[in-house]
Amino acid sequence: MFSARHCVRRSLRIAAQLHSRHELPTFCALRRLKTSSSSSNEALASPSLDNAPKEYSPKIHQLVNNIASLTLLEVSDLNELLKKTLNIKDMGMMPMGAMPVALPSSQAVEEEAAPVKKEKTHFTVKLTELKAAEKVKLIKEVKNCIPGLNLVQAKKLVESLPQEIKANISKDEAGKLKAALEAAGGTVVLE
Repeated sequence: MFSARHCVRRSLRIAAQLHSRHELPTFCALRRLKTSSSSSNEALASPSLDNAPKEYSPKIHQLVNNIASLTLLEVSDLNELLKKTLNIKDMGMMPMGAMPVALPSSQAVEEEAAPVKKEKTHFTVKLTELKAAEKVKLIKEVKNCIPGLNLVQAKKLVESLPQEIKANISKDEAGKLKAALEAAGGTVVLE
């Protein structure tokens, strides 16, 4: 069985790692644990093994509530003051011992190197050209496709090609719109 001093040292090492990740409440609790256990030579109580939920003192609950209610600037000030008070120096992550490093397999390297091609889910329907003989039919179809557009606006839109008809629409809707515009005499591109 480990001695209380060994457990405290191990806890402090873990707390230092947590501190480097800015998880200060845990670190502060462990720092207090060290000072309280080093002043009294009592053995540390072992955790209960019956899976009962741990009960915390009202003082701990109050401390957690106070820290949780702080703003980011106040947390920054708290961090700075704790470092000064507890004489904690900024340091990088401490290694967790000699853990073997697995080299990536060639298959994993190939998978990372090949970019994952995502299927487009939203499209833009763009009218690029029109058949002059079917201009009137195309103007009427554009008016029907775009809500709130009158015939004069639809005519101006068709005469100033290429123009975007609808943007950010689903694949099905874009396909239907493309088919309707092409049937009316236009050339459509999906982007």
